[in-house]
Amino acid sequence: MTPSPSLAGRALLAVVLMIGFYILAVAIAAGLVYIPYAEVTYAHRIHPKLAILCVIGALAILWSVLPRFDKFESPGPQLTRDQHPRLFQEIDGVAKSVNQAMPAEVFLVPDVNAWVTQRGGVMGFGSRRVMGLGLPLMRMLTKSQFRAVLAHEFGHYYGGDTKLGPWIYKTRGAIGRTLESLGDGSVLRLPFLAYGKMFLRITHAISRRQEFVADELAARAIGSQALIGGLRTVHGVAPAFDAYWLNECAPVLNAGFRPPLAEGFRQFVQAGKIADAIGRHLDEELKEGKVNPYDTHPPLKERIAAVQNLPPGEFGHDDPPATTLLADVPALENQLLAALVNPDSAGKLKPIDWEKVGEQVYLPEWGDLVKANTAALSGVTPESLPQVARDIKAFGKRCRDHAGAAPDDENAEGLASGVVGAALSVLLMNRGATADAMPGQPVVVTVGSATIEPFSVLSSLADGKLASADWLRQCNELGIQQADLGKVPTAA
Repeated sequence: MTPSPSLAGRALLAVVLMIGFYILAVAIAAGLVYIPYAEVTYAHRIHPKLAILCVIGALAILWSVLPRFDKFESPGPQLTRDQHPRLFQEIDGVAKSVNQAMPAEVFLVPDVNAWVTQRGGVMGFGSRRVMGLGLPLMRMLTKSQFRAVLAHEFGHYYGGDTKLGPWIYKTRGAIGRTLESLGDGSVLRLPFLAYGKMFLRITHAISRRQEFVADELAARAIGSQALIGGLRTVHGVAPAFDAYWLNECAPVLNAGFRPPLAEGFRQFVQAGKIADAIGRHLDEELKEGKVNPYDTHPPLKERIAAVQNLPPGEFGHDDPPATTLLADVPALENQLLAALVNPDSAGKLKPIDWEKVGEQVYLPEWGDLVKANTAALSGVTPESLPQVARDIKAFGKRCRDHAGAAPDDENAEGLASGVVGAALSVLLMNRGATADAMPGQPVVVTVGSATIEPFSVLSSLADGKLASADWLRQCNELGIQQADLGKVPTAA
């Protein structure tokens, strides 16, 4: 398989446009310098302010387009052959199957992504091959799907994309620096702005075509079935990672604990509501995905359509997660956190299973929230919550968040549900209940054989999803009737 003539032509066009940008920049800078020179030479006069502005503008442009040395900073822990022989055996096999050299360095990164690039040197000269493998990506992919993703990434080496990439990226950076240095109000920005838009549209079209070429290589080398499965997984779960990190991981890390990050993400995307949202997102992409001229990747449906008629490939029924290729995943997660924050902070984090997060992480926070709302909760009993729910916003306006701030109208109902949920949770856990706060799932408190989702009680009563009679029956089952939520004991 060789890169198509159309792709080669587009790459040549990108090089021409790149050269054209630098010619444009030098020409405009030279023109600015020429203005005061022409005044002195032909008009025998000079306007000092104009001359200074011209010289400053010329210097700003030239400084902005000057090539920078590419200082590469490790995006995560480096993976070595000695420590992870199974992984490198897999990478070796894929590299040989597409007749490509191994990357000089392989890094583990905290993203649902895999990438290759040329880093270091200047404008690609003196650079080296670098590969990044996302830990959450590896947890979500099977070994065969991961093999197809590796082949796709080697496809970028195969097609010469990574050699052209540094030139394109550096030119994009130079255009951005030029626009920034000239300022929003400068007329000189206009030609660079127009050129930049054209450059982005054309180079991003090249990037989309390169993705098709890399997909085809991967499908032929490994099999279209594994590639399509990997593409579907990546497109489905990648948008969920930020929510997982912000809503599930950050509170636990901030409390001084380190949960199993990769396994937690798997649980998060398989949670009912999250899985449904991912399914809807995938269906929408497969039905309505459209090309945006500024996208670097084609729509999922076009990528699948381009390879679905290629040989499906062969692989066994035993297809475990790609993380089985790694040695000591918990240690790698700790190294990854050290790269994200700092080694000292990461070293102080205590390992914790997700099953213990409710008790050890959230219970103290719930207790603090109850303390902050003693006045609002005073006299409120579980049996009186149906009456509270009739004007949930008014109750919410009397509540305070952890910082002691009153909510606005938009957030009052949410804070009301949070305060009542915290009070119910603390009340029940003081009596021996357990709290399940698994990633992506609502908090569930269990007392014997009875369960309750405390943070949805007030809102469910308000919107009629939970009938008053049913709630009163639950109160009796849980044994919390007549308990004053404003007097719930909290940890000191």
